[in-house]
Amino acid sequence: ILKLLAENYPDAGTSLVFDTPFELLVAAILSAQCTDKQVNRITGRLFRKYNQPQDFARLTPEELEKEIKSCGLYRNKSRFIIESAKEIIKSHGGRVPMTRSELEALPGVGRKTAGVIIGVAYGGSALPVDTHVFRVARRLGLSAAREPAKVEEDLAACVPPEKRMPFHHRLIFHGREICLARKPACHKCCLKDYC
Repeated sequence: ILKLLAENYPDAGTSLVFDTPFELLVAAILSAQCTDKQVNRITGRLFRKYNQPQDFARLTPEELEKEIKSCGLYRNKSRFIIESAKEIIKSHGGRVPMTRSELEALPGVGRKTAGVIIGVAYGGSALPVDTHVFRVARRLGLSAAREPAKVEEDLAACVPPEKRMPFHHRLIFHGREICLARKPACHKCCLKDYC
């Protein structure tokens, strides 16, 4: 499965556009229940105005809401981003932390977002489980778990640490392009013999 995914998605990586770990954190918070394409539209404008924790810490939730309104759950996300920026300044010297526990302590940051920051921004070993990873892993029989954290645990048990982030990205690409939630294109699937 690893080999076939690597052959079919050699350039798979994050779709989010960012320049710094903090920008990735903001984009990842915005991406909850929102497409990466829409997040990139929002952050394309947003990061020209604000791109440092200090910039966001000075905003009111209402000011940020206006900037991110075209993404779902924008009121909560606005609050999470501002509170996270303040916490990063207060407790981490203005730098996005590198450990899972410190990341998950930030408002609006759960296990998946922490894994994305660790793996994408810092090059660490992580295997974040989003809806695509969850669905494809279960269809392939790599996990029967019903909770993302348990699916992550099951995948981590069979995927070497250095291959986890590439595997994560490739499963996402496969889930977006072939293994769709409602109408999977099984006839085009490179993994059909393993499904």
